[in-house]
Amino acid sequence: MINRRDFLKAAGMGIAATALAACAEPAPAAEASASASDLPELDWQMATSWTQGLDVLFGTTQAFADRVAALTNGKFKITPRAGGELAKATEVLDVVSSGAVPIGHTASYYYIGKSWVMAFGTTMPFGLTSSQQNAWLYSGGGLELLQAFYARTFNVIQFPAGNTSAQMGGWFRKEINTVADLQGLKMRIPGLGGQVMSALGVQVQNIPGGEIFQSLETGAIDAAEWVGPYDDEKLGLNKTAKYYYAPGWWEPGPTVELQINLDEWNKLPDQYKNAIQAAAAEANLSMAAKYEAANGEALERLVAGGTELRAYSDEIMQAARETAAELFDAKAAEDADFKAVYEQWSTFRTQVQKWSFANEFGLMKFMEK
Repeated sequence: MINRRDFLKAAGMGIAATALAACAEPAPAAEASASASDLPELDWQMATSWTQGLDVLFGTTQAFADRVAALTNGKFKITPRAGGELAKATEVLDVVSSGAVPIGHTASYYYIGKSWVMAFGTTMPFGLTSSQQNAWLYSGGGLELLQAFYARTFNVIQFPAGNTSAQMGGWFRKEINTVADLQGLKMRIPGLGGQVMSALGVQVQNIPGGEIFQSLETGAIDAAEWVGPYDDEKLGLNKTAKYYYAPGWWEPGPTVELQINLDEWNKLPDQYKNAIQAAAAEANLSMAAKYEAANGEALERLVAGGTELRAYSDEIMQAARETAAELFDAKAAEDADFKAVYEQWSTFRTQVQKWSFANEFGLMKFMEK
């Protein structure tokens, strides 16, 4: 007798493999040459986790929608909506999974309350840089694993559609030098980085980006992380806290993603599926490029304006790394879904980091001298 879980897992993997094959291969000639009149006119609303003032994050969703429209002769229209319009910023997965909204753009680690597997789609503490994350997703088997999990768990298919590159370590009202300084600190930090901080004594809160400034200004929280200099400056976080810490060890290369209701995805003609995957891949590349180009200038402005740049102490970094490893091992021992992804991801991380340390990182360290 076929085990139901094994059957669903196999089905999910089949969906993932089909999706990836479609991404890698052009549509058959007969389909590619189909008359535009044969294609349906669709108008989808997209839920997002971003405010419109964040021109790179929200702007990427609009660029994605524009690209899909261009690739389908204007017949497939997608309208991005700011967080809170169609769904709360941290509930995009919920409305897409239920079918209330066909498509969303969000960070998967907002949903670790449903499963810690969701962290892998965005980032893991002491994990992969943006280039390494893309290597794992596109060429290291990561996307197949995640798509299979999303399919069987949420009735959703997801695609990478942006990366912020390495993030900063957050804004603090006071200096943080030791693990003892973290005790009782109220901090906005999502994902598994929040789990690590909680284990180190921090009172963790998961607040949407649009609410961080007010929470810091009123003293509801003592510290917060968002993305990096460019976006943090836009949110005005430098006006509410003096100390800006690096590195963001919990977010070395975070991916944001498209989430599409699987029933709606399966209804799409191949041309529309290909358009979505092509536009998502472009978004994944362009977002990282924009942040890399903008963050350096923004950091200079912040420091010139009085922000004090600080590095996390080795004590905090070491305690965080050890705590993260302990938490992941404990979760893998009790959660088969997490274990399956974690073991494969860990093997890939070890391999790709050896290559990076041997070459690219060595060059960066030398050039810093």
